Amino acid sequence: MTTPNDTPRPWTLLVHGGAGILTRETVSAATDAAARAGLNAALAAGEAVLAAGGTALDAVEAAVRVLEDDPTFNSGRGAVFTFDGTIELDAAIMDGRDRSAGAVAGVTRSRHPVTLARAVKDHSPHVLLAGKGADTFAAEQGVEPADPDWFMTPERRAQLDAMKANPDGWFDVDMKYGTVGAVAVDAEGHVAAATSTGGVTGKRWGRIGDSPLIGAGTYADDRACAMSATGSGEFFIRVGVGHEIAARIRFAGESIGQAADTVLAETKAMGGTGGVIVVGPAGDATWSLTTPGMFRGRVTQGGARTVAVYGDEG
Repeated sequence: MTTPNDTPRPWTLLVHGGAGILTRETVSAATDAAARAGLNAALAAGEAVLAAGGTALDAVEAAVRVLEDDPTFNSGRGAVFTFDGTIELDAAIMDGRDRSAGAVAGVTRSRHPVTLARAVKDHSPHVLLAGKGADTFAAEQGVEPADPDWFMTPERRAQLDAMKANPDGWFDVDMKYGTVGAVAVDAEGHVAAATSTGGVTGKRWGRIGDSPLIGAGTYADDRACAMSATGSGEFFIRVGVGHEIAARIRFAGESIGQAADTVLAETKAMGGTGGVIVVGPAGDATWSLTTPGMFRGRVTQGGARTVAVYGDEG
């Protein structure tokens, strides 16, 4: 593995916008086009940071902020509704240089939860803040606010209504439009990861998934990789997907592709499906999914770009 040093090297950025039942039959042409446009916009935002010599940490935050503003995805504006008809947002960010991290769960008034997570990392002694306390911290830090109504969209309301009308399907395990995230390696060989989500439609009782949990849905370590996940959060938590992938790279000598595929196969065997994006400090990068599709994209130094939705792309 390449050790981070002062020698410039090619940077890489990957983003995702959720995994699930995404097929050419289930995704409308309008949603397909909107998702690809959103992924391209996120890649452009992160690319601008990395091309200017910026850090992987700044790049993943910039990319995720774009996705949080895009109602195509389930994070920020366009997030799914809880069972009670509210919006509760989760996010995390992690720096592979020193494994510093910040995360928030159940926040309701920050336009960009990923930036609030960054504030937790940079300006508090804690890693994870939740609920009213996290909202209070956001106000104290001057994180850009948003009225709760700003996050809500008619499509998401209709999804909740449809779910409540089906007593056998009140919990959205398929997550057809899911979590967003980004991973990057910068010119100095440092990695970072960020993830943001509205959770799952119909979630109850303050449910929190894997996205804001360091080592589950978000992880970054210069000794191994940066990873952001999307999928069946309860299973990703139980497996510890992010840390497990990194551990297999560090201790078993697996490639990032081998590690990602193996850990997702284990997760699927337990009953959980989804996908991950992963990048290593040497610039090696991959995505892996056990669902029919995942909104995803990649850009590397020199401008090579790939955006994909379905499992047979990219």
